[in-house]
Amino acid sequence: MSRSSLAAVLALALLGIPAIAHDTWVQTNAHIIRTGDAVHIDLLLGNHGNDHRDFKIAGKLPIESVGALVVVGPDGKSYDLKPDLADLGYAPKEGFHTAKFAPAKAGLYVAAQSSDTVVNHGKPVRAVRSAKTYFVVSNSLDKVPANLTGFDKPLGHKLELVPEVNPVAPMGPGTALKVKLLLAGKPLAGARVSFIPRGVALKEGTDPVYDRTTDKDGRASFTPKTGNYYLVVAHHETDEKGDKYEATKFAATLTVFVPDKCPCCDE
Repeated sequence: MSRSSLAAVLALALLGIPAIAHDTWVQTNAHIIRTGDAVHIDLLLGNHGNDHRDFKIAGKLPIESVGALVVVGPDGKSYDLKPDLADLGYAPKEGFHTAKFAPAKAGLYVAAQSSDTVVNHGKPVRAVRSAKTYFVVSNSLDKVPANLTGFDKPLGHKLELVPEVNPVAPMGPGTALKVKLLLAGKPLAGARVSFIPRGVALKEGTDPVYDRTTDKDGRASFTPKTGNYYLVVAHHETDEKGDKYEATKFAATLTVFVPDKCPCCDE
């Protein structure tokens, strides 16, 4: 094999590694926007260190591994973001993808990514991911509604974190962030759910402050004491095999921005 051919093979192999080694998450530049304005939705790859609990960017997802990236509006209509993705990195493994979205109606929106791929990382493994974040479109930034619904509706991901309280408003320090973990639509008990603040290193093993274990109904809860971005993470692994893979790994993330001051608590 020539040097150029070997280099091409190695490059393809390196591009394949992040598909199993890291998780994805989505986040927005603003969690509340005025009706008629636009929001920027970023797709990031990382969260690998400390048993997938570090909230750090580690490369960029290859475009062919993005899967589905959509925004679902308050009326249930889905908008495909993949055609609008812009690559903000110079090199294949640098930066991240982003898309601009301009909603026309007020309400609660969810941006979501999901993928189901087979990758070879020591052995062929099926990697199933989901990632979500929510944002509110309001007719007034001074009067943000606190009674929006739809946040607790599952999107049908294989492994999915579903909020049981509105993750945007009301939200702030002292407000419990409650989620339910679903596997194939059913509650998953006994799973670790980590609530990772950006910039905070969790203790190895089990962190008593930021790690939770789901109860029999798949529920977990965390009350943030300070404002920050929080990455909620859950994993599940099975020995499920197929013609092209020897095991299956599931990952689900939910990104929540907790403001220092609740945007609607003064109403």
